Amino acid sequence: MPVEPSRAPPEAILSARRRFFSGAPVAEDALAQPILRSWTRCAARGLPFAGVPRAEPLTERELAAQRERHEALRRLCRPALEPLHAAARAADSIVILTDPDGLVLDTVGSVDFADRAAKVALRPGVSWSEAATGTNAIGTALVERRAVEVRGAEHYAEAHGILTCAAAPIHDPFGALVGLIDLSGPAAAEQLHALALVELAVEQVEHRMFEGAFPGGNLVRFHADPSFLGTVREGILVFDEYRLVAANRPGLALLGLGWDALTARRFGDLFEGSLGRPGEARRVRTSRGDMVMRLERQGAPAVPARSPARAVIPAAPVREEAAAPRPVVADGPCFDPASEKDLGRAIRLMTAGVPVLIQGETGVGKEVFARQMHRRGPRAGQPFAAVNCAALPEGLIESELFGYEEGAFTGARRAGFKGVLREADGGVLFLDEIGDMPLSLQSRLLRVLQEREVTPLGGGRAVPVDFALVCASHRDLKGLVEQGAFRADLYFRIAQYTVALPTVRSLADREALVDRLWVQTGAGTAEVPVLSTECRAALAAHDWPGNFRQLVGVLRVLQALAEPGERVDVDALPADIRPAVPLPARAVAALPMTGGDLGTVTRAAMDAALAACGGNVSEAARRLGIHRSTLHRHLAARAPRGH
Repeated sequence: MPVEPSRAPPEAILSARRRFFSGAPVAEDALAQPILRSWTRCAARGLPFAGVPRAEPLTERELAAQRERHEALRRLCRPALEPLHAAARAADSIVILTDPDGLVLDTVGSVDFADRAAKVALRPGVSWSEAATGTNAIGTALVERRAVEVRGAEHYAEAHGILTCAAAPIHDPFGALVGLIDLSGPAAAEQLHALALVELAVEQVEHRMFEGAFPGGNLVRFHADPSFLGTVREGILVFDEYRLVAANRPGLALLGLGWDALTARRFGDLFEGSLGRPGEARRVRTSRGDMVMRLERQGAPAVPARSPARAVIPAAPVREEAAAPRPVVADGPCFDPASEKDLGRAIRLMTAGVPVLIQGETGVGKEVFARQMHRRGPRAGQPFAAVNCAALPEGLIESELFGYEEGAFTGARRAGFKGVLREADGGVLFLDEIGDMPLSLQSRLLRVLQEREVTPLGGGRAVPVDFALVCASHRDLKGLVEQGAFRADLYFRIAQYTVALPTVRSLADREALVDRLWVQTGAGTAEVPVLSTECRAALAAHDWPGNFRQLVGVLRVLQALAEPGERVDVDALPADIRPAVPLPARAVAALPMTGGDLGTVTRAAMDAALAACGGNVSEAARRLGIHRSTLHRHLAARAPRGH
């Protein structure tokens, strides 16, 4: 297990706290460096340290949506959370799982302490990002991208001094942050080895990510000590042919590498000799000494594989007829083979410093495509900074992008704000809907791209920046250039390579697409409901003007309304998607031809349909093109009332 770091005694922390918040200098050895760095960041943001930080929890519906979005992560982590809590049960603690942004998804543990923790908003649905709540193990570990322990008064907010927390981020095989595990308890209780326990739980989760996630890939397990093979401490590398495409953290550490080695190194750069035969354990020489290596080739699975870029999600069973094309992400849009090739080219060009422009209608997955470029590229371990140029008021776009100095304008934060361009330094900058950027800012952005430095509002020195640029727009930028609404020089700077993502209606096998997305949206449920042949055909035939976003939304509605294992028929579809099914001639003939009001005619139509279908509610609803619950309400209203 990792060695526990030495900590300053409580009285030394309180002394350092008084000095820091009074503006006096704090000796570097007075606090753990991650804590001091975090305090400095929080002060620069102008966060208050007195009182209880304002927490705005998600609504139940919003939390349910976030849990659904991260259900695969939750499912993967569950086997690690319970043992972690059992190991720390004596300390009256709770185990917490968060998403990559610090939003609490689940808690497991002491009910008594959970009640006390809830008073400081340590509960599901609340963000514990450092920017929202100040120095804390969850938010600070995500910023530092490493395991962090925060005890008592080391928290930035005084109210959080009742807590002692240890947290470690979870990385996928491409170095992207996908979540975090935290162990929190009362500050008064001794939390022995909490950090080591959390890190071990995270190692177990990350180790499981490689199980069956790279079909057809060359997966190498290695360690200097052969007894570690098969454990969470073994190194794991994945090679596509001989190119390194994925790894776990122990594997990179054993070779002295970072995440930037992915796609940049080949087998021969790391080991002497060849990959060898599958299953064979043999000694190989590396620059850091001899290792014992075992090669395994993960065979092609019986079900279609998802992209290993989301290897955190174990594959769900898929019906054989839904086998192609394979999706790039398991909880979002599925890219067709042409877009898969475009993704590979875009990653290579981004690696070479060439800006990429993604074009496509709303909902086709432009941001998902950009995030895949980041996760599967050499900058996966660095920030992904995104801003929607259409979502911000014009007066805020400039400050959001370029940042500002203290006092730059009324309402500016104390100590200023870094800005998205500087937050992207070292990573990827994603400018969504760049076609909506005001002309006045386009010239400033062009200058940044040319000079590779940012000058914040309110003056100050220019700051060098290094980021890969990815832009997106649903608008025709060429047309905007011709109209004078978009600068030609900026267009040619950002559109050196353009990817046009297809619409759902243009895809060839939409029924297979519906099947795959249906399984994905139902992942984690006890028994996924079954789509009828008619319902699948109706979903595939729809135009989907909102593309993947609209289609996935409808599938989630159907999943939420259906019972486990239930057959979902056309009558369950929303009215604007459900195909119109005419009544048979005898049912039409049975309708009253009187000039009654709409309600009378509607009730007569339902009665006629029920009569034509022999009282079969589902069939009558299908023929009328309405949901069967509407007919049930009609029947209930028609039934005689009891006395």
